Amino acid sequence: MPQTFAAADAVELAVVDRSGFIESRHAGIAIVLSADGAIAEKLGDPSSLILPRSSLKPLQALACLSAGAPLEGERLGLATASHSGTDRHVAVVREILAAAELSEDALGCPAAWPGDTATRDDLVRELGQPQRVRMNCSGKHAAMLLTSVVNGWDPAGYLSPEHPVQQLIRDTVERLTGEKAAAVAVDGCGAPVYAMTLFGLARAIHRIGTSSTTSPFALHRSAGALVEAVRAAPWTIDGPARPDTIVIERLGVFAKGGAEGVMVMVAPDGTTVALKMLDGSGRAATAVALRLLERHGALAAADVAGTMSRLALTVTGGGQDVGAIRPAF
Repeated sequence: MPQTFAAADAVELAVVDRSGFIESRHAGIAIVLSADGAIAEKLGDPSSLILPRSSLKPLQALACLSAGAPLEGERLGLATASHSGTDRHVAVVREILAAAELSEDALGCPAAWPGDTATRDDLVRELGQPQRVRMNCSGKHAAMLLTSVVNGWDPAGYLSPEHPVQQLIRDTVERLTGEKAAAVAVDGCGAPVYAMTLFGLARAIHRIGTSSTTSPFALHRSAGALVEAVRAAPWTIDGPARPDTIVIERLGVFAKGGAEGVMVMVAPDGTTVALKMLDGSGRAATAVALRLLERHGALAAADVAGTMSRLALTVTGGGQDVGAIRPAF
């Protein structure tokens, strides 16, 4: 199987500053596309192959929507989400399952505790247990099940790469990236995830992020609806005080982080960033993406600074702020 990029393909994207001493460095690759889709900047080699992980979710949700799944508003946001498992998130996932006339047992994702600390604490006090519906990918899985049902496909085995819903997703991914999948792997939630170049991922997200509900093309109308749904209800895609939700609420961007240090972000003017950290850490990914959008004039410096102050970028020592995780440029 093809492998991800090597250290020689990467450049320094972020550092951890503790009391003026650079304690750690994050290398990676990144690409910026201008509003018209042209390459505006490359850091490292964006032709390298990556697994997009949850940054693939907008493409997966779009495939489900284009296949006739009745997803709109908050349900469409949850289909695109890596949610934090709050009761509000779970209620919408259950609505999607109810539309498919399926129970939570149909979900193929593993059981998990909610990512939201307050919700998890409440469940522990109530002697609750990890649940599939609390898993951060349950909205995506519910959307895949609903798509299968409305198309008359057997929902059993919906995670197999050979199942019609996964074939549909692969076709959509290849259409939007402009590339054939270089490899198929199993994501953390059990769904197939496709290897692609970082440039291919950026191209796909740019196409989604710049689509309009008034487009003459059905796929672009669906993409426009997806972006509108997420921007209208940023809590759906992530959760309270979490990075994707924060940046969407404050800056109007379309953002979707993925495991292992992947991030995609589209500014309101269409400028697009995609990046992948070599070490798999996502702690600096949002900040680096924001700085790149600022550097290309897509976001105002003051707005970016205010938003970064809401992110978990502070380095502490002895209970005091002594430094920060920050972009290296």
